[in-house]
Amino acid sequence: MIRKIIKIDEEKCIGCGACADACHEGAIEMINGKATLTREDYCDGLGDCLPTCPADAISFEEREAPAYDEAAVLAAKAAKQAEPIACGCPGTMAKSIKRDNEVSSAPQANPTVNIESKLSQWPVQIKLLPPKAPYFDGAKLLVAADCTAYAYGNFHNEFIKDHITLIGCPKLDSIDYSEKLTEIIKNNDIKSVTVVRMEVPCCGGIEHAVKTALQASGKMIPWQVVTISTDGRILD
Repeated sequence: MIRKIIKIDEEKCIGCGACADACHEGAIEMINGKATLTREDYCDGLGDCLPTCPADAISFEEREAPAYDEAAVLAAKAAKQAEPIACGCPGTMAKSIKRDNEVSSAPQANPTVNIESKLSQWPVQIKLLPPKAPYFDGAKLLVAADCTAYAYGNFHNEFIKDHITLIGCPKLDSIDYSEKLTEIIKNNDIKSVTVVRMEVPCCGGIEHAVKTALQASGKMIPWQVVTISTDGRILD
């Protein structure tokens, strides 16, 4: 059939990968450092990838191409979400972080202020966390929108300290957090859950995911929601 579909100019492409990230259908992949339309039947012709390209290497064209296959796209997304995280990547390996109470001897920009991390585990991204990591046993969970740590200055001391930290952004991550959170809560002895979100509407997604996970787990666990303003204040 003749239909509108994207066209990638390989000579203009600088290999930044922005278009592949922006393509929610997974039609674009990076091959040999260049963006490539690998699945024409995954391209819906709407062009979410166009405005992300800094080199103006993507355009529309009308030509013979297979029809957009929404069912195949949804199936591919589901399969990708179900894939286990590869253990071979050191950045995804679960580990606890031991911290002592001694003042760091590292030089500080202001010698009267000691800024020390309170993070007690790795990884922290919800989509990377292994649901059965040993540090979940008996844990108090902090489920936070990733912007909160930047907006609120004392985030480590007031929220991360003594908690297992899970962060994400429901606007940018194309996954359903509630499934992973349900698995974590259901299969571990979780003592409490604190949700820290921004005041912006899209952050309601992370609060909803936690609420859904708590209900699906069948457990009665204390939980609370703290909202941070965009100028760095606690609103409730």
